[in-house]
Amino acid sequence: MRRAGCQEVTVNAGKKSRSNPENESSHSNIKRPKRAEVNFLPNFPQGKDPSILEQLRQTIVEEVTKTEKSLPLIRKMMETTFPLRRQTIVMSCPPVNELMNLWPALKIENELFAEFQRITNQNLSNTFYAELDRHLPRLMTLFRQKASKTGKTADALVEILKIHDEQEIHDIHTKRTTVLHALPVYLCEDASGFFRTCTDKSDEPELDGVAVGLLTVISDHDTSPVHYNPVRISVIIESDAMVSLPRLGDAFLVIFGLIYALHLSYPKALTNTFEFTEKILLGLESGKLSPKLQTLKNDLMQKLI
Repeated sequence: MRRAGCQEVTVNAGKKSRSNPENESSHSNIKRPKRAEVNFLPNFPQGKDPSILEQLRQTIVEEVTKTEKSLPLIRKMMETTFPLRRQTIVMSCPPVNELMNLWPALKIENELFAEFQRITNQNLSNTFYAELDRHLPRLMTLFRQKASKTGKTADALVEILKIHDEQEIHDIHTKRTTVLHALPVYLCEDASGFFRTCTDKSDEPELDGVAVGLLTVISDHDTSPVHYNPVRISVIIESDAMVSLPRLGDAFLVIFGLIYALHLSYPKALTNTFEFTEKILLGLESGKLSPKLQTLKNDLMQKLI
């Protein structure tokens, strides 16, 4: 496959060997899929070389900056330049800000979802919301059962559920917000570094060292752990705000999509929460679950059987 020019194999060529003893160890810095990426490092289209694709990239940048963008044109060019983009992301690993300047179309929500589908062959938005909404009633039941017990996890869930029950409107967005806040608590994970809050009248929040997170901007100094009507929610990657959205569910979906599109790692403190999204909601690598996630999946399936 290396001789045939398969990018996923040639990317790891040139490692230490008998003929090249000074090169990097064959077991270090291996470029490979992290999370069921079907199209991890595709080859260039026939008849298209890097220089041609680079010209298309520059055209995309120009089109994105226009007031009246041609979204179909952007979609077509992003599809064609996908191999160049993956090569840059996987092989060069530039900072996220630099990547987003090179490929600003990834800040367009629908284009990000299209990128996720190119990588995984999975419709991120449709599958995520369909599965999340299917499990919402059972998840709320599990959270209430846990909250009825004693301990720090139970106390934290009680506080989240109390705020949920006090809401006048219990629409699908309210339930999604509650579940996304309660899930890491239920899984005994610390979400304080991921879910951050500030007011729209305060100074710029301290985001240094935030690799991946969601910043909820509110209009007052409410100390509640959950906010159902924020001013906006900003997606933070490498201490910078990438995009802002009105709802937590949409913001979580975008940050999940960006992690795949930019080949990033899940936040260590929320590994189970993100793997729940990947493996249980989206069904990617669903056969490889940690004991904690396998237990949660079994609890969810009991109600569906």
